[in-house]
Amino acid sequence: MNFPKSVLAAVSLCVFSGVSLAQDTGTLDQGKVVEQPKSYSPYVDQHFPQRVLFGDMHHHTSLSVDSGLIGNNNGPEVSFRFARGEAVTSNTGQPVKLDRPLDFLVVTDHAEYLGIAKLLNEADPTLLATDIGKEWYAQMQGSPEEAWQAVVSMQQDFVSGVPKFDNPQVKRSVWDDVVDIASEYNDPGTFTALNGYEWSTVSSGKGGSGPAGANLHRVVVFRDGPDRVKQILPFSAFDSGDPEALWAFMADYEKNTGGQVLAIPHNGNLSNGQMYAETVKGKRMTRDYAERRARWEPLLEVTQAKGDGETHAFLSPVDEFADFETWDFGDSFGNPKENGQLQYEYARSTLMNGLRLEDKLGANPFKYGMIGSTDSHVSLSTTREDNWFGKLPNGEPSAERSSAVFVRDSETGDALVSDWELSAAGLAAVWAKDNTREAIFDALARKEVYATTGSRLTVRIFGGWDFEPDEVERHDFARTGYARGVPMGGDLTNGPDGKAPSFMIRALRDPDNANLDRVQVIKGWLDGNETHERIYDVACSDDRAIVNRRCEREVGSTVDVADASYTNTIGDPLLTAHWVDPDFDPDQRAFYYVRVIEIPKPRWTAYDAKFFGIDLPDDVRMTTQDRAYTSPIWYTP
Repeated sequence: MNFPKSVLAAVSLCVFSGVSLAQDTGTLDQGKVVEQPKSYSPYVDQHFPQRVLFGDMHHHTSLSVDSGLIGNNNGPEVSFRFARGEAVTSNTGQPVKLDRPLDFLVVTDHAEYLGIAKLLNEADPTLLATDIGKEWYAQMQGSPEEAWQAVVSMQQDFVSGVPKFDNPQVKRSVWDDVVDIASEYNDPGTFTALNGYEWSTVSSGKGGSGPAGANLHRVVVFRDGPDRVKQILPFSAFDSGDPEALWAFMADYEKNTGGQVLAIPHNGNLSNGQMYAETVKGKRMTRDYAERRARWEPLLEVTQAKGDGETHAFLSPVDEFADFETWDFGDSFGNPKENGQLQYEYARSTLMNGLRLEDKLGANPFKYGMIGSTDSHVSLSTTREDNWFGKLPNGEPSAERSSAVFVRDSETGDALVSDWELSAAGLAAVWAKDNTREAIFDALARKEVYATTGSRLTVRIFGGWDFEPDEVERHDFARTGYARGVPMGGDLTNGPDGKAPSFMIRALRDPDNANLDRVQVIKGWLDGNETHERIYDVACSDDRAIVNRRCEREVGSTVDVADASYTNTIGDPLLTAHWVDPDFDPDQRAFYYVRVIEIPKPRWTAYDAKFFGIDLPDDVRMTTQDRAYTSPIWYTP
């Protein structure tokens, strides 16, 4: 049957406008309420997150003094263009592009001396009119070593808390420009540019906290746009080096603007036991402190270029995957580390300490979700092993970069860390409803996020009390997970008598990367005043059985180091698991998080060796197994 075009047009208009044809044509009595038909589409009223978004939440441009003073000439504009998928030119003149755009980026330049490097590059007359400005400018124009000494001098000011240059007009101008650039590149639904910065405090060594040099940095991230964020100036180490003062600033921001903000600590492995310590300024932690820390710091950065922070082989001796991209030489000033400090630096032990403190204080200060990010100082968020452009400008791809020294002993000058020990990591993965500032921030706040060491693995976990084994295999298992359980970052309570928590887990490989080796559940629990950990392999690739909680054999390797290549002829692209805790005690506090391990593949050092035709020393790692760490699910009796 052929209908007139006018009728078809009317039908189309009704369909797209959501108005019934009967209403539009007036065939119903005036004023009569028309009952909407039941929706055939099952997704009309689906309000839980169905998008995983990948981004970088710790990223520096030429506006940071330890970037712009030593060769980074690319500002935030380049960072956002690159993250959105454009080809740009690196600081060493090399063309570079991501394999796929990121979904979001937070430019987090150091609040301390924010933009000073750019002003020096531009020979700003206001800065050069000061004696210190002239001194910095002369050092910057000198050798790379002289420029680095200017950076070291500035970083020592971070510790002292006394700036050598402090001009409110300059700070206001730079911050407003930073916010405006983020607004320019923010494209809701397609790409999100969140506002943020880094509070870069380093322990001063006063008050019995050990020698100066412990890294206590936090990234500060806002939910808001320029109307609120421009009402403040970044709170820096020059305002205070005390995290509690930062939290007070954040509380004032929310009270005065109606906005929202959170902080994310990073590089606990460079804090010599201070980042996640159980004491505060030499005294026992109080409930008030624990509650405020949990309120303002819902997440920690578990992996980045300066080492992985999930766990340490000393802390987890039965974990065969514990010694991964480990940095344990000392703190950010090279002060040596003692083994007893390690438990206050790594995520797994910190989560366990949080259980014990909660039992004692009634509040858990370390109830952290986990993300990864790059800490790139080259304005390029690169995390793939075959496309890594380093952490600092002098670490961009070259035949010499793997042999350079990254950290030297401050007294002897001996190498503590070489550049080859830097890791091509990491990424923050967010389960969100939309790609917007609001949706991403809300996911961060509720901890429905996870970390990867560079690959774009898709990982989902739900915990509940009555999940059935076949439900994880359903196409709509997430609907079940939200309806009868909680996602990563959630809490399980009030378990039915005789029931142990059950978990539905699904992990999918990065579509343009390595297959999966295995999926593991990491459990930590409190028994009396003692904490414990246990690792359960819950899904093994290649049809391997699980024997004594482990895949029955290693996955093997297809890596050809000389050719910097591998194949996905081992491992699986998708692994799923329904797992019930076989050792559950309803009276014990516990947490569960998932670790997903890829099959071996060439490390960035192998790609360098092949591309530049160089031989690297035997101690240089040439293969890696990238991984993901989900935020935990907590059980409370």
